[in-house]
Formats: sequence, structure tokens, C-alpha cells
Amino acid sequence: MKSSRLVSILLLLQTRGRMTAARLAEELEVSVRTVYRDIEALNAAGVPLYGDAGHAGGYRLLDGYRTRLTGLTADEAEALFLAGVPGPAAQLGLGSVLAAAQLKVRAALPAELRPHADRISGRFHLDAPGWYAAADETPYLPAVADAVWNCRALHVRYRRWREPTDVERHLEPYGLVLKAGRWYVVAGPGPRTYRVDQILQLTTGEEQFTRPDDFDLAGYWAAYQRDFHHRLRPGRAVVRLAPGVSLPGPGRTDARVEEDGWTRTTVPIESLDHAHAEFLRLGTGIEVLEPPELRDRIARTAAELAERYGNPGDRPLRQPRRSAHPA
Repeated sequence: MKSSRLVSILLLLQTRGRMTAARLAEELEVSVRTVYRDIEALNAAGVPLYGDAGHAGGYRLLDGYRTRLTGLTADEAEALFLAGVPGPAAQLGLGSVLAAAQLKVRAALPAELRPHADRISGRFHLDAPGWYAAADETPYLPAVADAVWNCRALHVRYRRWREPTDVERHLEPYGLVLKAGRWYVVAGPGPRTYRVDQILQLTTGEEQFTRPDDFDLAGYWAAYQRDFHHRLRPGRAVVRLAPGVSLPGPGRTDARVEEDGWTRTTVPIESLDHAHAEFLRLGTGIEVLEPPELRDRIARTAAELAERYGNPGDRPLRQPRRSAHPA
């Protein structure tokens, strides 16, 4: 809609400064001619907007001009208040900042949109950590966040899982990621990923670094997760699943329903030990075909269980105990 596009132009110029008509058209996914018409409409509405010609030209707002957030739709207001997660903000030392920002945004909202913001805050609460995981102690999180923001290098003593466990590291922190209630810092050189709760000691100085212009934190994290899952489950098993039985994980393109209704598919496994325990939980709802050593191991376990519990039909029924005092 034209009205929302006009507000978008105002917000873009307010946050980014001078912009050309071509750049505005690219951001808004419209033609340059449409941008010209929108600029004329804003001028007619009394917005102090000026255009400069030349190589370094473009449109800009008069210095000091600020627009109120009257262009927010109801859905945008709801999404804005859903995006504020108080727990992680408090861990970063930004709890009061987040509260103040939400208060200012609420005050700037048109009266008809304030109930929407209040409703979303009252009906949805985001809680990132899992149920059975103890909260990580991250005393150095604010210092790491400050180093990320100011491109300041860190020297840390870090505890890793393999020997030697405690190591010294020089980090150039590019960004922070919160995953399932746990904080990770992505840092150069490399870059590599470190758990913030495993930082045992941290010192910071005045040394600064240059963050690579082409580094994409979201893209790096997506690739890191894919690689992590590949390393976590390097093996493969071919199984048959009974109707209605499924295994966790993404949809499998090789899944094939056979004549008896069972589904044959290939699944990634972490190890023989892990797969043995996981597959036994499905009982008779799964048949392992490959690898042979896993199939034989499950068969031996099933035979041992059958021997231990025996055939119920061969056992005499236990007689109920008679009471010494008849009722």
C-alpha cells in the first residue's frame, strides 16, 4: 500500500541518512518512478525532505526531523513486542535498556495499537532453555558482548572436552548466538565457536581487530549446525518401520513403503551403542537391516530378554495370597 510505503521511506531516511532514488527503489522493490511520486507526496504533506543532485546526491530529511511510529500496523506492533526476550537481554546486561525501549515504543504507538502490544505481551512468553538443563553460569557474558560490540580482542582461558582440557586462546569475537538457552561466541581467527560458560578466565585490553566485512553470523551458524549434525551422526543404518512408527529428524527422501505396509529407509546414527539403545525403545515397531553388526547385536539382546523373562505360557499362574482373617 502507498501509505505504508511512504512510512517506509521516512524510516529508511531517518535511520540510514541520505539515500538515492535508485537505492530506495531497491529497498522497497518498486520502480524509481514510483519513488519519485512518493517523494512528491511526502513533500506535499509538509515533510522536510530535500534532494541533492550530483554523484554524492540523494534524498535526506532535514537535520533533527524525527517521525513517530504511527506507521506501525497491528501485526507489526505485535511482532515487535514478541521479539523482546527479557531473559537473554538481562544476561547481556540490557534488561533495563529493553524495558525502557519497549516503554518508549508503546508511548509512541497510536492509541488504537497499544492494546495489540499489551495483548501479545500478556499471551506469549519465550523461554529458550530446556526443561532438564541446568542454567549455565556465564559470568563473562557481558564482557564478551561488550567485546563483540566494540571489536575488542580477548585473551581467555578456556575449558574444552579433549586433552589438554584447559587452554589459552586469543579471540576476536565476531558475534554471539543463543541456542537452546546456551550462549556461544563465534570468534576469529578461523572463525571458530566457543561456549561462553566454558570461559574460565577473561582479560581484555585496548587491542582492537577488524571484523571481516563479508562475515555473515546467521549464515555461519547455519553451516556450523549442518556440520555439527553430520559429525554427530556419521554412520548410517537401514531400517524398516511399522505403520505409524517414525524416527525424529527431517523427512527422508529414500523412504519407501513396502507391500506389507512397513517403511524402509536409511537413518543417520551416532554410534552402534547409541543406535542400539535408541532402536530398542521402539520394540517390535522397527527392524534393523544394516549394518549387520547392529542387527546381530539387537537380535542377541532380544534373545537374552526372551530367555530372562521366559514364555508366559510356560509359567504357572501365581495363586492369590489367602488372608489369615476372613472378611
